[in-house]
Amino acid sequence: MTELPSFPPKDLEHVFYPKSIAVLGTNRVVGTVPHDIFVNILRDNFQGIVYPVSPKERFVSGVRAYKYIIDIPDPVDLAILVFPSTVCNLALEQCGQKGVKSAVIISAGFREIGGIGLQREAEIKAIAQKYNISFIGPNCLGVINTDPLSHLNASFARKMPQEGDIAFLSQSGALCTAVLDYARAKHIGFSKFVSFGNKANISEIDLMYYLKDDPKTKVILLYLEEISDGDALMKAAHEITTESGKPILVLKSGRTSEGAAAAASHTGSLAGSDEVCDAALRQAGMIRCTTIEEMFNNAIALSYQPLPRGKRVAIVTNAGGPGVLATDATVKQQLNMAKFSEETLSIYRKTLPATANIKNPVDVIGDARADRYKVALGGALQDPGVDGVFVILTPQSMTDIENIAEEVCDTISKYDKPVYASFMGETDVAVGINILQRRNIPHYILPESMARAFASALFFKQYRDQTPEPIAQFTDVDDATVRRLLDDARIAGRTYLPETESTKILASYGIPVLPSGLAMSKQEALALAARIGYPVVMKVVSDEIVHKFDVQGVMLGIRSDNEAGEAYDAIRRNVKVAKPDAAIKGILIEKMVEHGEEVILGVKRDSSFGPVIMFGLGGIFVEVFKDVSFRVAPVGPRSASEMIKEIRAYSMLAGARGKKARDIRSVEECIQRLSVLALTHPEIKELDINPLIVNDEGSGCFIADARIML
Repeated sequence: MTELPSFPPKDLEHVFYPKSIAVLGTNRVVGTVPHDIFVNILRDNFQGIVYPVSPKERFVSGVRAYKYIIDIPDPVDLAILVFPSTVCNLALEQCGQKGVKSAVIISAGFREIGGIGLQREAEIKAIAQKYNISFIGPNCLGVINTDPLSHLNASFARKMPQEGDIAFLSQSGALCTAVLDYARAKHIGFSKFVSFGNKANISEIDLMYYLKDDPKTKVILLYLEEISDGDALMKAAHEITTESGKPILVLKSGRTSEGAAAAASHTGSLAGSDEVCDAALRQAGMIRCTTIEEMFNNAIALSYQPLPRGKRVAIVTNAGGPGVLATDATVKQQLNMAKFSEETLSIYRKTLPATANIKNPVDVIGDARADRYKVALGGALQDPGVDGVFVILTPQSMTDIENIAEEVCDTISKYDKPVYASFMGETDVAVGINILQRRNIPHYILPESMARAFASALFFKQYRDQTPEPIAQFTDVDDATVRRLLDDARIAGRTYLPETESTKILASYGIPVLPSGLAMSKQEALALAARIGYPVVMKVVSDEIVHKFDVQGVMLGIRSDNEAGEAYDAIRRNVKVAKPDAAIKGILIEKMVEHGEEVILGVKRDSSFGPVIMFGLGGIFVEVFKDVSFRVAPVGPRSASEMIKEIRAYSMLAGARGKKARDIRSVEECIQRLSVLALTHPEIKELDINPLIVNDEGSGCFIADARIML
């Protein structure tokens, strides 16, 4: 990843811990944003001085108002701007003259409206740079800090959230109000809560780095509508996750990608923005969520409970059906059902009813009270073969919900293993859920949600604890040849490199190619085929033809001079019919590999994340099955291995049903070499190696077809 540009450090300390605040543009009209922000700061016990600034008002909520910020006699740490966007530049100019170094610009009417809004945003950015002012916004809800040392509610949210160790950063102000309401109902607290809007100055990256060292924050939640600097986001997330041990959960909107099918390569059409985003976030250690509920399901697991040491889960339930559902969900998330020790089973035999199921899941039977839950839960937690426990309760007529909830909380406190609960229902179990939530036991409406949250916590633990991955360096690269071929194409104004040139570039980076030659006549084709040795493949070479199979420009399994001559004529005839204006540069004759698995390797240059490497099941059905995986370059040996194992067809390469294992190590090396090529030559926009033929273990792999778009 590239180094971040060097700028003066953003002053975020005065954003979250100001000693004095000026609210510019406030008024006395209850129910308006300017009035409510000022009142929120007053009402929620801000630990500092707050000044209303209003050209028209003498006072606001009993506090003397100043006409301009420069009229305030004392220093101001933080300015909150709620003036109309048309005069925000003037207000920010006065902030600079006053010596204010931090601001929150609530006002809308900037970049988000386009046109004149873009000009307004450029003006405030220039003023901020002139006076070295760090600001959040514009077009945002504001900032909340629940730390009692500050207790700042500089927002127009309806209520101050309770204190907690979860930080929430959002590009959307409207989403923030919904999140606050959702969290309040579930007794979820926050450390910091920031709506950063257009991020014209302070970005999510700046805020993430601040939270990295914030002692009040344990978990970081991030809502994004766009990723403008994917490289910086990945770098920040990796550092925060591995150095500070703080998980980052991301809710990213815009999961669909229009126009991907118009890409020239298979990689270009398959590597849509959302697929790339998924891979990049996971690669940097972030946990991507699809809904607010999923985000907070994961957040409370990471905030409230210890991290799981492994994937062995025990389930305690008073109903068989939910226990089976939870078991299915556990296995689906690639977790393991724990096997109890003989000591644990002995405890269960002695203390649980004869009708109870003492294997996993443990069914304490519908009439269970708190004493049975205590035994079942305690037994599972003390078992060295258990890494975490799911507790399920369904309300029966004899179920003492309140006492069971209290017992669950008390038992959990004696062990250092994660426990998640699901008291199923709503009205009857409400008292129990309330007890669990107030005592920081993660609660889930459905048992299936527990398995997803546990898997996310385990992913974070494994990512945080892994050793740094080295990036391979290759000394056998002929970059001069690559540079010459790319320069020749650029000078000629060509953006498509046919297979003959593409394979030369790939071979220069050590990716194996098959013996081949370009024939300009039938006689040359026969001579080349004889020299290479049958069987061979014959393919048309033309700048105007990217997908050769679509025009019947490929003939496979040619085994004699007679077949080669017929194939030569047929290819030229087919192309003339399908693409009459295409200029045929020749017919490529290439050695045919008859045994081996076909996979695809590719490169796509993403606008946010840079070069993305693709691996998957290859051949003509690649876009039908879409069995592919992605990584952002650079790709090291561990990531290359993980890419291969992620696809559904991995078992075909590993040797399924008695078949010989293929040479996976050679493919891993090709992925790493392709990663280096993509990083070294940013002019490569898209690249396909399809198929790459993978031979038996120890026998290597070979490029059978390739194309490059510049």
